[in-house]
Amino acid sequence: MVLVSGRVVSASTAARSVGVLEGQRRRSAQSMCPEAAVLERDEAVEARGFESVVAALSDITPWVEVQRPGTCAFGVRGPVRLFGGEVPLVDNTAAVVRKALDETLGEGTHPGCLIGVADGPFAAGLAARSVDGKAVLVPAGGTPGFLAPFPVSVLERPDLADVLVRLGLTTLGALAALPVADVVGRFGSEGLVAQRLAAGIDGHQLHVGGQPPDLAVGIEMDPPVERIDQVAFTARSLAGSLHDGLARRGLACRRVVVAAETGHGERLVRRWRDEGAIGAVALADRVRWQLEGWLNGPPGVRPTSGLVRLDLVPEELVHAGSHQAGFWGGATAADERALRALNRVASMLGPGSVRVSEWRGGRDPAEQMALVAVPEGPVAGSVDGSIPVVPHPADRPPWPGAVPAPSPAAVHAEPAAVEVLDVAGRTVTVDGRGVVSAEPVRLRQGGGTGVGVVSWAGPWPVEERWWDPSRHRRRACMQVVSDDGMARLLVLEEGCWRVAATYD
Repeated sequence: MVLVSGRVVSASTAARSVGVLEGQRRRSAQSMCPEAAVLERDEAVEARGFESVVAALSDITPWVEVQRPGTCAFGVRGPVRLFGGEVPLVDNTAAVVRKALDETLGEGTHPGCLIGVADGPFAAGLAARSVDGKAVLVPAGGTPGFLAPFPVSVLERPDLADVLVRLGLTTLGALAALPVADVVGRFGSEGLVAQRLAAGIDGHQLHVGGQPPDLAVGIEMDPPVERIDQVAFTARSLAGSLHDGLARRGLACRRVVVAAETGHGERLVRRWRDEGAIGAVALADRVRWQLEGWLNGPPGVRPTSGLVRLDLVPEELVHAGSHQAGFWGGATAADERALRALNRVASMLGPGSVRVSEWRGGRDPAEQMALVAVPEGPVAGSVDGSIPVVPHPADRPPWPGAVPAPSPAAVHAEPAAVEVLDVAGRTVTVDGRGVVSAEPVRLRQGGGTGVGVVSWAGPWPVEERWWDPSRHRRRACMQVVSDDGMARLLVLEEGCWRVAATYD
């Protein structure tokens, strides 16, 4: 299983056969298939494998746009005439993709592909995911009705969706029915884009559009490069130059053409797009993913020699100057400047170089927070772009079995062993019912007399993964305050007490 933010984004055939679904939480998925290996998403690896699929789709049409590794789109107006209708086009597309996946991953190791046809890429993407394993063809002109019952969360604009839900606009149909002037007056350009998506008007056509040549950036490479590590820093710098050049003109792009030339004269071209304006980090990621696909992809799609030139050409330009505050107060100018600075550093140093805390949930303090790559900065018209913050404990969702508030100030990577003693000098234990053998009166670490216990709370027993003997875990947590003024979180597991965290 492959996870992103604790949810399943991909699962093997065996895992799906026992009920594991895309979007399922990790705990639920593991309870259904405990023997499955759990992996974090690696989009560079996905880009290598997906390049063979995109290259194979050139047999259908040359105008394929990649949205991210694993997802692409193309206009069907021309191909429909060549294949004699939408159904034959879908069948041929599925066969081409299946053959490419068989050659790349192996026959029988993948679920195939999801295909949707609609009046625009956004609706087509929802159609592809709406019925598992079957292609969905939305009739021409039927896109607004198809989109109407979907929740506003599918817009993938969480801040805007939160405001809309607070206002009672929970579906795309409700958003599409509002007067355009009212939406623009309240939410700005971001709201207008969202409403057009909700109404089935994607606002663009999938074809090549010319742009002024001075906006493109390129670089010559001598000697030719054949490895991603040789060109990664150059590609990030080039992406940063393109983004800065657009920003100086008050512009951003929704589509970028990544073009490369090899020492043998081969011309490699791929188009990447986003429904919103592509920021600095996202732009650098897309260039890196494409280079991964070309230089490290399957043998059939690799160039025959090293790259001697790399060009980035922006397409579908949009204005990047508007910003609308959030419903309950938006980000300050200082927050926006700080986040843009973090994004700029991340674009120069590479993905994952700048990280921020993200709430993940869990019973132990060590599981509740994770360091993740800094998210993309506020794009044009964002509703509430701000630096991510750790939610206040009162705002966190309840987690059964979790240690109660307050949260500790420091969680130890290597918990130190400690003795918890009663008045007779015996080790305090916790039985199967969660009852302590005696009141703790002293903590001792190593030699010496240790410190006295002033107050204590707990214990809180936890039993996890009882269905899997190899990963079954039982423990009990206790909060103690000692006479030296220190508050500690102790964990008893396998007969040994350890200091898991400390409080201010």
